[in-house]
Amino acid sequence: MNARAAAVLDGRGPKRGLARLLPFMGPAFIASVAYMDPGNFATNIQGGAQFGYLLLWVILGASLMAMLIQHLSATLGIATGRNLPQLIRARWPKAAWFYWVQAELVAMATDLAEFLGAALAFQLLFGIPLIWGAVLTAIVTFALLTLQRRGFRPMEVAIAAFVGVIAVSYLVQLVRSHPGLEALGGFIPRFEGPDSLYLAVGIIGATVMPHVIYLHSSLTQNRIPAVTDDAKRQVARMSRTDLLVAMGLAALINMAMLAAAAATFHASGQTGIADLTQAYRTLTPLLGGGAAIAFGLALLASGLSSSAVGTMAGQVVMEGLIHYTIPAWLRRTITMLPAFVVILMGLDPTRTLILSQVILSFGIPFALVPLLIFTARRDLMGVLTASVPVRVIGWMIATLIIGLNVYLLAQTLLR
Repeated sequence: MNARAAAVLDGRGPKRGLARLLPFMGPAFIASVAYMDPGNFATNIQGGAQFGYLLLWVILGASLMAMLIQHLSATLGIATGRNLPQLIRARWPKAAWFYWVQAELVAMATDLAEFLGAALAFQLLFGIPLIWGAVLTAIVTFALLTLQRRGFRPMEVAIAAFVGVIAVSYLVQLVRSHPGLEALGGFIPRFEGPDSLYLAVGIIGATVMPHVIYLHSSLTQNRIPAVTDDAKRQVARMSRTDLLVAMGLAALINMAMLAAAAATFHASGQTGIADLTQAYRTLTPLLGGGAAIAFGLALLASGLSSSAVGTMAGQVVMEGLIHYTIPAWLRRTITMLPAFVVILMGLDPTRTLILSQVILSFGIPFALVPLLIFTARRDLMGVLTASVPVRVIGWMIATLIIGLNVYLLAQTLLR
């Protein structure tokens, strides 16, 4: 694959079309899985059921923010040949252990959502106990992680296939639910009380994922070596195309989730749907068994793929920040333990999912602020240094997310 990419960079490859783009496609699809994981299902479905189309603008805004952030992360890897955790350790060695501890806590919250979502999907689709769904999730995730040994392409193809399943499943959901033109009103920015704000922060946490900010720079750092400035510019352009396709699809899927929930549950007066199991079982009488199966398959594909991607991100963070490596199977075993605890304690999986997304939102600044600082440095980035407008927008995004987190914490403490 590198030979085909090198041919394009040298002018010997195809001049246009998919054949020219294909060698560069893939990293953004792996990153995009984190933007449609089971945490997104939980927040989007509860948001649509409770508030109708109200929070569509939050998904759109969060998706646009995510595109810019992931673009910066991918560009960092291309320009420097290093990933974000490696640069944090190199530039701020005294903070490396602190960064690693908080990143691992966020990773555990991430994995909790992804693992629970897949286990719940197995339970809904096949009627097995949740604990056995968790065991099946562990087995399939271990199998997925073995693809890494064969290079980056097999994993990218597998993840793209999972994304395709999610997309087709939600196309079925959207067609069956028939959202009306009133959905356009959901793109007008507004809130309706602290509960809608709580869900909005959860949506942002589920969309702008801190662990995948670290991961994307790793996916691009050595994938296609670019030595000259011209080569770096070309790879960055191809990366933008990869990003627009993958993240654009993720944004559409997220909006389809909320719109389908609004058209199905909110429109029928079932505004209290806040549980994925309840949503699955309610879909059959409202839209038919096909819609419920499509929902279950999408949740399963989401949970399995995002769980594997979360493990990959954890490896990148540990290796980059503390120069320590553990086998993927051991990391997978450790990070899935909280999910087993939640299941064995009988806690509500959906409420746990939503809480995990709020925790994720508080981890975003720790990944985003260093990214903004490093991508603005010409001595690191060279010709791919972020422009002034991009820097300004990036800091506005960081300020917005931090402000929402502080406001949410204050509202929670005052309740």
